[in-house]
Amino acid sequence: MMMTNDTVCAPATASGGALCVVRVAGPEAIAVTDKVFTPRHGAPLGGRAGYTLVFGDVHRADGSLIDEVLVSVFRAPHSYTGEDSVEISCHGSAYIVSELMARLVEAGCRMARPGEFTERAFLNGKMDLSQAEAVADVIASTSRAAHQVAMSQMRGGFSRELAALRDRLLHFASLMELELDFSDHEDLEFADRSELLAFAEEIEGVIGRLASSFRAGNVIKNGVPVAIVGETNAGKSTLLNTLLGEERAIVSEVHGTTRDVIEDTVTLGGVMFRFIDTAGLRQTTDVVENMGIGRTYEKMEQAAVVLWVVDATDVTAATRLQPEILARVGDTPLLVLFNKCDKLSAQACQDTAARFEGVGTARLFISAREGTHVDELRRMLVEAAALPDLSQDAVVVTNARHHEALLCARDAIHRAHEGLMQGLSGDFVSQDIRECIHHLSDIAGYVTSESILQTIFSRFCIGK
Repeated sequence: MMMTNDTVCAPATASGGALCVVRVAGPEAIAVTDKVFTPRHGAPLGGRAGYTLVFGDVHRADGSLIDEVLVSVFRAPHSYTGEDSVEISCHGSAYIVSELMARLVEAGCRMARPGEFTERAFLNGKMDLSQAEAVADVIASTSRAAHQVAMSQMRGGFSRELAALRDRLLHFASLMELELDFSDHEDLEFADRSELLAFAEEIEGVIGRLASSFRAGNVIKNGVPVAIVGETNAGKSTLLNTLLGEERAIVSEVHGTTRDVIEDTVTLGGVMFRFIDTAGLRQTTDVVENMGIGRTYEKMEQAAVVLWVVDATDVTAATRLQPEILARVGDTPLLVLFNKCDKLSAQACQDTAARFEGVGTARLFISAREGTHVDELRRMLVEAAALPDLSQDAVVVTNARHHEALLCARDAIHRAHEGLMQGLSGDFVSQDIRECIHHLSDIAGYVTSESILQTIFSRFCIGK
């Protein structure tokens, strides 16, 4: 893949702040910036070492002042893209940034495409493709867990695991193919078959573990989907508002107020939860309400955790709903919440709990309106999400492209394992191993096509 020799520029910070950083990268980055920038003291940027900060002025072609700026100089290969690079810190005025960008283009730069700086970093070997994709995840992270996973991947945690697998598979393949070179010696074996079988089984297990982590990784990245279900007027919308700390859903004593799903997010214990308030479950002839109830069942089946809100003052409707809810929830964690407990006596609470003994993963008496035991509910939600421990930089797959490649790699090594067990010829087994290596290499970008790269980097923001 060819790397362009263009020098590119773009704002690297969002508009509207007090300051803006404009990034310039490419073979002429320093020379172009020297055309528009005059240091207050000392030599031009071309005479400065890398990692140097220089204060001065940027000016138009006629010499008039645009702004007072601070310029950071980076010399290849010690920069984000691996090229000569300059970062200009100016005031955040949209007018100033526009004038500065126009001046840089006039001096010989081209406007950078979305993600072009990170694409150049990848093409120049500063990071592999999985690390480059993690850059976008770091920028988009909205919770501590999502940030932690993205940072681990950006710093090479996933890459190191893939590299170790790839190296071992290449060694495996080389032994098999060496035997093929001496195929006229039928009794010659460079690789012990029992060792190869154990090795293939181990590799399949490691790839399977990585692929299986995608479910948790997807939840960490996009939020734990939590469906709030129950009969009408049980207090689902009130609970949503209490969890969010704002009046997000309409609360009314009229049955069937919520007819469509309402979604919003909140971070609990460093993890983002995506709460979904659904239409109340009941028998009705209202066509629109029935459509909402259908969506309730859909969201229930898609959720990672289900909160079943029961009106504890009258559990008759909830008792009728129990078979339907349990059948649809399946193995998904189900927290049964007996709402309006502030209106019940201690004895009534005991009687209600007895009627639902053994139902759901856990049961809790709450008052959504008063906030009673809602903190306990938050703790139970974090526990029910059952996310992996991220404290030891665990490798968790969050990218759908990586997941698909891992599944293909797992299938290939499984075929190699089966071939070894059946005593197939080494050329067949070797082909499956090579296919496994190909899919793992695709994740890191060793064999990725240009069209895939364009698709990946086009999703980045300009300036990154």
